[in-house]
Amino acid sequence: MVYAIVRAGGRQEKVSVGDYVTMNRVPGGVGSTLELPALLLVDGETITSAAADLAKVKVTAEKLEDLRGPKIVIQKFKNKTGYKKRQGHRQELSKVKITSIA
Repeated sequence: MVYAIVRAGGRQEKVSVGDYVTMNRVPGGVGSTLELPALLLVDGETITSAAADLAKVKVTAEKLEDLRGPKIVIQKFKNKTGYKKRQGHRQELSKVKITSIA
């Protein structure tokens, strides 16, 4: 089984060919391809972790769609002072499909 650990949107993800990954928003339109930097490559029983060897590894992905994460509500309150604050946030995300590991 061939899989790789890649840096995807500020996180590390374990991917193999055909996997779908949701990551922080990446530039480019739907259908565009992007290359993810590999941090580790496992090919059967061979494990590659040297930086010089990983520079030759290409993990390509195809961008499928842009979406937004769930709403996160931030509330702050201080007793007896009349201070309250309410804020919301939705993270911008992209869904990609891993097309090849070479």
